[in-house]
Amino acid sequence: MLLRFKSQQKIFRIAGVKVGGQPGENPTVLIGTIFHEGDKAVKDPIKGIIDRGEAEAALLRQDELSDSTGNPCMVDVVGRTGKTLINYLDFVSNVTDAPILIDSPSFEARLEACRHAVEVGLKEHVVYNSISPDSSLKELEALKEMKLESAVLLAFSEYEFSPEEKLRLLSGEGESLLLKAEKAGIKNMLVDVSLLDVASMAYAAESIKAVKETLGLPSGCSPANAFDTWRRVNELAPQAKRTCLASLCVFARCFGADFILYGPVRLAEAVFPACAMADAILTYSLTKEGYEPEDKNIPLYKIL
Repeated sequence: MLLRFKSQQKIFRIAGVKVGGQPGENPTVLIGTIFHEGDKAVKDPIKGIIDRGEAEAALLRQDELSDSTGNPCMVDVVGRTGKTLINYLDFVSNVTDAPILIDSPSFEARLEACRHAVEVGLKEHVVYNSISPDSSLKELEALKEMKLESAVLLAFSEYEFSPEEKLRLLSGEGESLLLKAEKAGIKNMLVDVSLLDVASMAYAAESIKAVKETLGLPSGCSPANAFDTWRRVNELAPQAKRTCLASLCVFARCFGADFILYGPVRLAEAVFPACAMADAILTYSLTKEGYEPEDKNIPLYKIL
């Protein structure tokens, strides 16, 4: 028997995409990032000017891989200011039907883009990225006023890395992340356990297991962050970075990750086949125990 959780697992549906459950019950949701720092499609990060052709091609390729593998996808859209985020949001929502994570270092920018999403009818289509230990009451009240339903809970602290510490950030005494999400009126909570480098994937994997076993919430991480500090990966082989990224994503999935922020959307071709293979194996393991998937549009039936 492969990995199973004894506690009841929550499954959320965001714009038609299911996330959560026992490993193998629903395919991994793969989330590509676009318009991040260093994205070649961004021509002016202040004004929000982009190479629309290059960006559209990358988004459509992720959609194609999602269709061919059976792994649902989302798009993490990053912008420095509210104006740029709104420009990016409008563009992405016209290219793909995938749910959109609204992401920025500035919570004011995130809130401005979320207000726009509500105004143009995308409220159920967006995910706030993210509610963190630093989120203020002002930020939470603004989210509640907008009646957003979905958000990432970022269980990150510079001093807390272990699964036990992640759980304290989420549900411990005081201003826990779950309490903050409740104040914000969030219904669909996606827990990002965070990681800083390759070695800390050990903590992240165990934290994913702990969150799912203890809280039953959909949990995941951002393996691409490991490469911000792993400079020597490029010395290993010409395609080492792509290969290792795919391996880290599969590693996270085998510990129960329901969603994976895999990094730049242009890396979709490296990640989708690898995660689809892992999902097919996990689902087959469930069928050996009598589980019968209702949805046939999953990796087990799409790639094998």
